[in-house]
Amino acid sequence: MAKKTVFLTGASGNMGWHGFQELYKRKDKFDIVVLNRGSQKNREKFSAYENDPCVRLLWGDLRKYEDVLAGVTGADFVLHVGGMVSPQADYDPKGTIRVNTAAAKNVVDAVKAQPNADDIRLVYIGTVAQTGDRNAPIHWARTGDPIKISVYDHYAISKTIAERIFAESGLRYWVSLRQSGILYANIIKNQDPIMFHVPINGVLEWATVEDSGRLLANVCEDWVPEEFWRGFYNIGSGADYRITNYEFEEFLLGALGLGSPKKIFGANWFATKNFHGQWYADSDQLEAYLHFRQNKSIQDYFAEISAQIPSYYKLAKLVPPGMIKAAMMKKMTRTPIFGTMSWFESDDRARITAYFGSRRRWAKIGSWDTFPLWQPTREERETLCGQLPENTLSHGYDETKPLAALSIDDMRRAARFRGGECLSQSMEPGDLFTPLKWRCAHGHSFEMTPNLVLKGGHWCPDELPGPNDGDWKNPFTPWDYGSEAKVNPFFAQVWNPLHHKDNCDVYGEEIFKGMKGYEQ
Repeated sequence: MAKKTVFLTGASGNMGWHGFQELYKRKDKFDIVVLNRGSQKNREKFSAYENDPCVRLLWGDLRKYEDVLAGVTGADFVLHVGGMVSPQADYDPKGTIRVNTAAAKNVVDAVKAQPNADDIRLVYIGTVAQTGDRNAPIHWARTGDPIKISVYDHYAISKTIAERIFAESGLRYWVSLRQSGILYANIIKNQDPIMFHVPINGVLEWATVEDSGRLLANVCEDWVPEEFWRGFYNIGSGADYRITNYEFEEFLLGALGLGSPKKIFGANWFATKNFHGQWYADSDQLEAYLHFRQNKSIQDYFAEISAQIPSYYKLAKLVPPGMIKAAMMKKMTRTPIFGTMSWFESDDRARITAYFGSRRRWAKIGSWDTFPLWQPTREERETLCGQLPENTLSHGYDETKPLAALSIDDMRRAARFRGGECLSQSMEPGDLFTPLKWRCAHGHSFEMTPNLVLKGGHWCPDELPGPNDGDWKNPFTPWDYGSEAKVNPFFAQVWNPLHHKDNCDVYGEEIFKGMKGYEQ
């Protein structure tokens, strides 16, 4: 059989580089085209492939259509991994949205410009950040759950818009794979104040960089079935990689020989909410299609990370923990704008409210002696604190029905569950890919495919968080989630359990009184 051509963006990043390596192992099957920025670092990284007939190196910019078109032309597969990512994206919110949405549009437009557009397989890499804060008791999640972007997370805004561009492209073969946190050997080098935005009792199902690279290569194989395409999937390395954020810190510090996180960090340095993370109830579905997991325990994985860490990093264990805590970590928390403790020093009420609820609630955290570390339920069907099971959220229609049987009545029910209505009068049964007309609870009318609504969890684009009249400093008006939850039962499922006085949070009291409130 003739070799296939794969166009890969973002090949210089962690996931993209491992994807490139996996594809290169199969160069008897694939020719590889990569588009990277022409930095000296990137040119050095790919210098060994300059004269390889199986690799074509393009140097350019994802924001430039001509550069993207050069890579797409002649490709059988397009793997769009590139773009601005966190934490760099957090420092340039306007640039992040501009780059990531422009890149998505350029990729889709370039595919549509091909004479064989409906034969090209297009893979988009989304993010777990699109569904935001999913702390217990709603820590079990799946695609189709509501999009709920955390306050200040402009990266997630950009990825949600980009996903919509792909899903609504009208192309025959596309797929959105939402990436989780990636484990890789150099993760130990990531020292940024944003690390303290992560709730210590939160959860995440991690994906190893090796699994992620293998996934990118496997999706290009002939054995991927037809029904895989035009869907949304969560990327995760499976049950063994579902850990709490405290457990992650234990693994990470253990790899350095530093011992307990309690010796290095303050309990009240970590935000208590407003960060993304979940355990996937459906990540096995992607594994069933693409067979990318290496089946290695997370303990073994961190042992390998420890073995790869340069010896000078491990010298840190010779430094008294108190010195590391005072000289390095505490200083990081006081970094202006992004350091959690800097918010209290500058009385940044917006960020205090978003990440802690109030100054008073932050003060209640205290020390590790009083901080209640806890394990959320690992059983998907268990109840928590007397509540009904929250892990399987309703998507507002009968999911036991075959997709081919879904009708306009199902769309009307789904719209009502979102506080709105379906304005279209009819649809072909089972046709999830022809846009219908909808109206949200706030009166905005829009067109969207049933697939994006039911399977992607998207809803009214006008209600998506974003800049308010160009004011990037005011986070509240676009993120008025409390008001949305009052009119949208679908969204209320992921808001009320974490922001109601009767929820079972670690203090047994109301966390949040609304985005516009602030409590001294």
